[in-house]
Amino acid sequence: MTPPRLIPLVEQFDFAYERLAARMSGPFMDSGDGTRTQVDAPLTDEEYLWEPVPDCWSVRRRTDGPGPRATLLAGAGDWGRDAAAYPHPWPPPFTTLAWRLSHLSEMLALRADHTAGTHALTRDDHPVSGTAAEAVAAFEAGAAAWRKALLGLDDTALDTTGYCTYPHGSDPEEPLLDIVWWVNQELLHHGAEIAVLRDLYRYRPGGNPGARETLGPV
Repeated sequence: MTPPRLIPLVEQFDFAYERLAARMSGPFMDSGDGTRTQVDAPLTDEEYLWEPVPDCWSVRRRTDGPGPRATLLAGAGDWGRDAAAYPHPWPPPFTTLAWRLSHLSEMLALRADHTAGTHALTRDDHPVSGTAAEAVAAFEAGAAAWRKALLGLDDTALDTTGYCTYPHGSDPEEPLLDIVWWVNQELLHHGAEIAVLRDLYRYRPGGNPGARETLGPV
């Protein structure tokens, strides 16, 4: 049985995930107040890789090397995500939709593994997607894995410091319940950033800023 104090966090995660997934794929999304709003079009490769300002961090083919101020391409496969060892560049580089979505997908998949899996994966094992369709699918898979891990937890696990052994965060020093909260806020704030980037892309010069149609209750 899911611990009662975990239930509202799972419900919040579900809402944030479903809203972001629909915001990227359409055809409709929850506007946040229970009404259904049209999404102009599913995420395309061009939009996925769009760099709205100079010197963005993004995902890139390994053969092209890291972007401006990045020192490495994180992840596995033919594509990698711009990154740098500590201390990170200051001011922080602006990150593309592709970078933010890759970061979210990796975090969800790896934390699931370090909560209810092998406890062995690192970002060097996690593939970076070079297309929008692959990236959305990776996000959906990571979210499903994390949700499954959540539903297997009990109260003892939630109170255990270091229960999640994710190596790229403060997880070894935090009770698992705090990590569950943290993952939710990561999904909420990066989801909001991705939504804004979709709006900016629509309103870019030459874009299609046609009004969305509100169609009533979801």
